[in-house]
Amino acid sequence: MRFELLKTDDRTAARRGRLHLTHGVVETPIFMPVGTQATVKAMSPHEMAEIGTQILLSNTYHLFLRPGHEIVREAGGLHKFMCWNKPILTDSGGFQVFSLAEIRKIREEGVEFRSHIDGRRIFISPEYDMEIQQALGADIAMAFDECSPYPCDHARAQAAMERTHAWAKRCQLAHTRQDQALFGIVQGAFYKDLRVESAKTLADMDFPGYGIGGLSVGEPKPLMYEMLEELMPHMPENKPRYLMRVGSPDCLLEGIERGVDMFDCVLATRIARNGTVFTKNGRLVVRNNQYARDFRPLDESCDCYVCKNFSRAYIRHLIKAEEILAARLTSYHNLYFLIRLMDRARESIEQDRFPEFKHEFFENYNQNP
Repeated sequence: MRFELLKTDDRTAARRGRLHLTHGVVETPIFMPVGTQATVKAMSPHEMAEIGTQILLSNTYHLFLRPGHEIVREAGGLHKFMCWNKPILTDSGGFQVFSLAEIRKIREEGVEFRSHIDGRRIFISPEYDMEIQQALGADIAMAFDECSPYPCDHARAQAAMERTHAWAKRCQLAHTRQDQALFGIVQGAFYKDLRVESAKTLADMDFPGYGIGGLSVGEPKPLMYEMLEELMPHMPENKPRYLMRVGSPDCLLEGIERGVDMFDCVLATRIARNGTVFTKNGRLVVRNNQYARDFRPLDESCDCYVCKNFSRAYIRHLIKAEEILAARLTSYHNLYFLIRLMDRARESIEQDRFPEFKHEFFENYNQNP
């Protein structure tokens, strides 16, 4: 893996970069759609390429449980298994294990938990996590980490951070695949001293890139931005920075302004399946009755396939009729919206006008669509 920092905004910390990976080049800042089960829900690989997706994320925890990493290995790796020839990032599964608070036990050796599918008892160590991710064969693997909850006292956050650092070292020793980059993950909950300590410790370990974990776990957005502002000056300038599980339009632009290069989130497809779409004026709940006779596109400024061909009234009809096409059209539009937003953000950084671009976006966003 190789990362080029092409340009930094003079008035903010926004960055324009280029990430060279085994399966292609990724222009940053970038939003990565999430294909949890080796598929982006309601979307085909052809459609993901069509809307300009540069890199996808898949979930180690879920693929480990089903179909199993050995089956993916036998299939020739995740790229062949899911018919995607562009870059893929796999998360470590640490957050999913964290979310299983009632059915898992954390100790220094690793994590013991029960499968949410069949209840069987499973143990994952940092070494085993690396074995799983190397079998999946994504371009980027993430170190196994412990995510602190929100709220969380300082002692608990520090213990989770220190365990994350210890596990990161073990992941480095266990990771041997040369065509796969391993990223460390900064933790520290919502304590500035811990965040800075974690950033410095992991920077000394010289990972090729860094995830920022433990944010977007239920805290107010201003608190997340405050943590990013404290943390970013201590992150290596020449390495990509990945803010995990963040993907609303406002948070993407706020993250870019503070120096984030990579994002991922299930939000776009999750709200799409519930009948909500992004527009330049904010979220539109197209399933609502007021759109039954609205023959405008979802977003009149959008040039995606959905907006060029279908009306709000038609898509609402599909939703109410529980037709599969409803989720496909709303998901297509939402992902297109975020990918184009990032395209425009990169262009604005190149043109030295990112602050103006962000201001123009927020002038319209959150108004009545």
